[in-house]
Amino acid sequence: MPLGSAPSAIYIQNAAPGFISSPGRAPISVTVHPVALFSILDHYLRRTDAQERVIGTLLGTRSDNGEVEVRSSFAVLHSETEEQVAVDMEYHRTMYELHHKVNSKEVIVGWYSTGSNLNTYAALIQNFYSQETAPHQAVHLALNTGVEEGEQAGVKAYVGSPVGVFPKPENCVFVPIPCELRFHEAERSGLDLLTSTATTSTLTVPHPTTDLEILERSLQAVSDMIDRVLSYVRSVLAGDAKGDAAVGRYLMDTLGASAEDLEKGGFNASLQDTLMVSYLASLVRSQAEVSSRLALVTAS
Repeated sequence: MPLGSAPSAIYIQNAAPGFISSPGRAPISVTVHPVALFSILDHYLRRTDAQERVIGTLLGTRSDNGEVEVRSSFAVLHSETEEQVAVDMEYHRTMYELHHKVNSKEVIVGWYSTGSNLNTYAALIQNFYSQETAPHQAVHLALNTGVEEGEQAGVKAYVGSPVGVFPKPENCVFVPIPCELRFHEAERSGLDLLTSTATTSTLTVPHPTTDLEILERSLQAVSDMIDRVLSYVRSVLAGDAKGDAAVGRYLMDTLGASAEDLEKGGFNASLQDTLMVSYLASLVRSQAEVSSRLALVTAS
């Protein structure tokens, strides 16, 4: 939304003092939950025609090993021109105080923007949020909606790194870090309901699925993924398709972890537990039958 002459707007210009470098541990990975992602998409759909992109604040938690978990987000009013970018700082801090009252565990972990344009203004906004997240580094989440031609939809995460002997706010390099979309099991039914509406031609909203239907769809999805992986591996081995190193490493890590669990005896231990439960159930059944026969003998 365009900003008026509100006194709460802070104009971030190139004449700002030196780059704010946070001494905290640099984030090594970012996990985004569906609630935050849907909030960003909703903000993008409600933008004005004059806005090329929207920005907002990311809320979540940090771990000691550098992992950042983005759980929610809220929009921030800003305005961009060729000369400067303005951010409504009072609105940003008021919204954070309201969110903090609802969930005190969530803190500011960074900011988001739509599109893939990492320009000088993005560096200035990154510097502003680095002050909000100090002593930790701010995470920048770039969401590409795929609306523009030639652009692929996706989510990428970055951290800012100063450049030059005398770093300035506008001299910043965005270093990509791993980003993953993750949801809890309790959110699966809601996500499945949303995705099912995208594939239907009618405007009617389907009813929520039951647990058995979710299990059936999950098993079918796993079976389809296994068939797709087998088809891909066979085509690569036959030379019909060119192998992707990233896909190969992912499959090796996934299947290697499963094989390692089997080697450690996890499957055998589970099988022994199942057999033990079956044996105890059979023993109890036999004891009950013997007791009933003894009761009949005593009665006669």
